[in-house]
Amino acid sequence: MITIFTGNGKGKTTAALGQAIRALGQNKKVLMIEFIKGDWISGEDKFFQKFKNVNFKIIKTGRGFVKILNDHLPFSAHQKAAQKGLTLAQKAIKSKKYDLIILDEINVAVALKLLKKEEVLKIIKNYPKEKEIILTGRNAPKSFMKIADLITEMKEIKHPFLKGKKAQAGQEF
Repeated sequence: MITIFTGNGKGKTTAALGQAIRALGQNKKVLMIEFIKGDWISGEDKFFQKFKNVNFKIIKTGRGFVKILNDHLPFSAHQKAAQKGLTLAQKAIKSKKYDLIILDEINVAVALKLLKKEEVLKIIKNYPKEKEIILTGRNAPKSFMKIADLITEMKEIKHPFLKGKKAQAGQEF
């Protein structure tokens, strides 16, 4: 199954992590590749460090948020990091090691032109049917949505950020 969590509302990565917990509960193996988020430590990182689970792995290939939040890296460094993530995703999808592969913020990586949607499509289109792949991030391309089995759009109705409140640990990260 291919699942997409997209939209401008909060909860895309959170929903993917919920699916990961369900898969882990069924003794499945899960890989999460983060395409945008850099080396800052999020709540999920802390959780999975504290409660080690051999069936779950996070790989951070992103170099941080592109062109925002004091990003000083050249665009090419972000592209190279995203390409590394896509190569890892291709290997993971082909391997028998993981049952669920989460490609976190891959839609954003495509929207920012760090990756070409055709490259991503080539990898996810012919995935082994016993695997589940989750694509997260705003602005999911229509070509991704066309081949997806399940799509949920998170719609922002109200968010503290709109009133100037900064991201909260345990809520946004």
